[in-house]
Amino acid sequence: MSIEVKVPVLPESVSDATIATWHKKAGDAVRRDENLLDLETDKVVLEVPSPVDGVLKEIKFQAGDTVTSQQVVAIIEEGAVAAAPAPAAEAPKQEAKPAAAPAPAKAEAAKPAAGKVELPPGAAAYAAREGVDASQVEGTGRGGRVTKEDLVRHVTGGGGARPEQRVPMTRIRQRIAERMMQSKNSIAMLTSFNEVNLGKVMAMRKELGEPFEKSHGVRLGFMSFFAKAAANALQRHPIVNASVDGNDIIYHGYADISIAVATDKGLVTPVLRNVENMSFAEVEAAIAGYAKAAREGGLKLEDLQGGTFTITNGGTFGSLMSTPIVNPPQSAILGMHAIKERPIAENGQVVIAPMMYIALSYDHRIIDGKDAVLFLVDIKNQLENPHRMLLGL
Repeated sequence: MSIEVKVPVLPESVSDATIATWHKKAGDAVRRDENLLDLETDKVVLEVPSPVDGVLKEIKFQAGDTVTSQQVVAIIEEGAVAAAPAPAAEAPKQEAKPAAAPAPAKAEAAKPAAGKVELPPGAAAYAAREGVDASQVEGTGRGGRVTKEDLVRHVTGGGGARPEQRVPMTRIRQRIAERMMQSKNSIAMLTSFNEVNLGKVMAMRKELGEPFEKSHGVRLGFMSFFAKAAANALQRHPIVNASVDGNDIIYHGYADISIAVATDKGLVTPVLRNVENMSFAEVEAAIAGYAKAAREGGLKLEDLQGGTFTITNGGTFGSLMSTPIVNPPQSAILGMHAIKERPIAENGQVVIAPMMYIALSYDHRIIDGKDAVLFLVDIKNQLENPHRMLLGL
C-alpha cells in the first residue's frame, strides 16, 4: 500500500518551507517515526518522520526546493522490503609476480630535509613570527632561495591559493537579516548602559547551587536571576513591555520573555511565558530544555511565537559591551555581558568585585530615556540585592 508523506501543517505566519536535507534516498528501507528529511522555515528546522515501516518508493522534491503546507513530498510503499544489493563479483585471482627491481637512482644534489629550508636571518625571523612553513613558499631569490619578500607576499595573499566559496543563505539566516533590517529601518533605537555588582548573586549560587540542583535537577545559573529581575521590572515599568501597533500602544500585562539561544544555523529566541509567575527552578528547567532542543533541532514553531521582551547574553562568548538590536514588534531588549573582576569604590574603600555591564536597547518612539534608565536601575538593584526578588520587592 502506497502512503503519502506530507509537509506538516505550517502556522499562518509561515507560508512555506525549504527542503534542507534528505536523510534517505529512493529505495531505502525506513522505519516508522524515522526522520526522512529536514524542512527549514524562516524560524526553525522541522523534522518530517516516516508514518509507517516500508520502503521509500519516490521522492518528489529535492534539497533546496520550496514546499507548502500539506504538500506531498514522498511516497512510501508500506511493508515492502528494500532489495538487498547484489554481491560484488569476485575479482579473478592473479598469480603474484616478483616485484621489478627498482631502477638505480640518479645522482642528485643534496637538498635540505623536508620542511627545512635555509633562510636568510631576516626571513627566518619573519617566518618564525608569522608561523610560515617556508617549504610551501616558492622562492624567487638566487638559486631559488626563499626571501623575506617571498614570505611577506605569501602571508598577505600575493602568492598561493586564495579560495572563496559562495553559498546561499539558509532560510533562518535570511529571516534574521530581514528582521534586523526591519528593526533598523522602523525603530528609533537607542541604548542605555549600567553596571551591576554580581557579588551577592555569585555568593548565593556558591552557597545554594548544590542543594538547588539536588532538589530541582537543574543548575542554578545566572539567567534565572536576570529573567526574574526583568519580569519584576517589567511589571513596574509597563511601557518597556509594550509594543507599537500603528498609532496605538499595546500594553502587555504579562512577561513573555524571549531568551536568545545561539545555534550553528543562527540565533533563535524561544519564549518563556508568564515569567512573573515562574520559580527560579522553572526558569532554569525551561531554558535548559530550550537550549537542548535548539542544539538538536527540536524546537517547535510555537516555542518561538510571541514574546514581549528579550534577553540576550553575549557574555557567554566573551563580549564586554554591545548594543543589542530590538526584535520587532517588541520595544526593548536587555543585553548581558561578560563578568569581569574590577576595582570599584564600596563604602569608601576600593574593592575588587565581579562586575557586568548591562545594556538596554529600546524603541525611543514610546520609551523615554528616563523610563529606560529607571528600568535598568531596577534590574541593577534587584541583582545587587537578590533577596529582594525572593520577597517580591
